[in-house]
Amino acid sequence: MAMVRAYIGLGANVGDAKATLTAAVHALAVLPGASLAGVSRLYVTTPVEVADQPDFHNAVVALNVPAGPGGPGATGPIALLLALKSIERTFGRQDRFRYGPRELDLDLLLFGEERIAVERPEEGRSPDPAKATRLLEVPHSEAGRRLFVLAPLSDLAPDLVPPGWTESVEQARARQESIEGASAVRPIARWDSGSGAWAGPES
Repeated sequence: MAMVRAYIGLGANVGDAKATLTAAVHALAVLPGASLAGVSRLYVTTPVEVADQPDFHNAVVALNVPAGPGGPGATGPIALLLALKSIERTFGRQDRFRYGPRELDLDLLLFGEERIAVERPEEGRSPDPAKATRLLEVPHSEAGRRLFVLAPLSDLAPDLVPPGWTESVEQARARQESIEGASAVRPIARWDSGSGAWAGPES
């Protein structure tokens, strides 16, 4: 079976966010046909757009997953999207306004070299009403402008130039850091594969 490297963005700021994201990594690692290929450092990040809420915890996970047939109707990324939304529901994701608090947010950032813009199946739509009818776009349409994505993604794939981008992940991280400021994302722990958890503090 052909495999592809996918990158998943993780975020949470409701309850014990660190524990939630740790459990989410393990849930991703046991998806059918998937294998864990890497886990970024854990970051505390300043909320974007809506400032009156707790800081987020963010990370990125690299997964090797079944590729599925390519093209606009690719089942590989769609199947992964459905799995991510199922995990969010399992963790109690609630319907809230865009950029609001999240029990768990899982975003499909990259799926190999695929460039996709397809209608989401109903069960794969976001609980966020503002995003419910948006297309599934891979690479994620906002990834290149979000430091809370770029910082952890650069831990795993700094030299990667995602499909459609004109710069590497690390170059995009440096650019966005110059806009948002280095304090917008703060690494607090490094993933320990032996214990299956983030161990800190991270300097």
